[in-house]
Amino acid sequence: MEGLWKGIIEPPLSGRNSKPRTVGITMLIDKGLSPMETENLLENTAPYIDFLKLTFGTAALYQADVLKRKLEIAAHQNVVVYPGGTFFEIAYWQSKIAPFFSKLTELGFKWVEISDGTIQLSPAQRRQVISMALQTGFKVITEVGKKDPEKQPDELSLIKMIKNDLETGVSWVIIEARESGQGIGIFDSQGGVIEEKLNCFKEGVPQEKIIWEAPLKKQQVKLINEFGTNVNLGNIPPGEALALEALRLGFRSDTWRVG
Repeated sequence: MEGLWKGIIEPPLSGRNSKPRTVGITMLIDKGLSPMETENLLENTAPYIDFLKLTFGTAALYQADVLKRKLEIAAHQNVVVYPGGTFFEIAYWQSKIAPFFSKLTELGFKWVEISDGTIQLSPAQRRQVISMALQTGFKVITEVGKKDPEKQPDELSLIKMIKNDLETGVSWVIIEARESGQGIGIFDSQGGVIEEKLNCFKEGVPQEKIIWEAPLKKQQVKLINEFGTNVNLGNIPPGEALALEALRLGFRSDTWRVG
């Protein structure tokens, strides 16, 4: 831990990775922060944030100069901004992937998310579009799981998809939980973790390559206590960035274990 209290107070949980890091990722869900709001957010939280995800299709709603300025502000703080998977899915659905990738490059994006939360991609189609993104020069994050809980594949199918994505060359795979974190993915209707589902993913995939969407505090606590301070977490509300880092470091009673 760097900064004000170094050498005086040590984090109760040790081993937290500092940036640049490949394990211990924090991804925030960004539903429309302005450049000024982004700058204010990152002024004190940039060391604790790795990604800002422009959720839904909100990347389509920015003026070009505003979006470019936002990307520049984040890049200056070593934070990556990227568009959410739904935006990609719309481009795919409209058969506009090549111009979509071209426009992202023009705007200054370096990362892209590929998912099929609403559309349907066959394994071959998924590999093809991941490979196309990589060949275009993007770093790729994918997401597994459906937006509609009634259409959710079983855990073994999702694990197979995760392994295929990693073999194709993606950097991380997100496990879908939406912004609510309730009744979706590994979470029940109250946002609690379903142990049986969690155990499937614990045993089936490399944890350093998984980003768990966990927008609720109790989910973050559970996953930190389960996997440690450097578990990868996503869909964190911007106002919760410091609160999450406090959980990671044991500066909250939920993760600080005494005796």
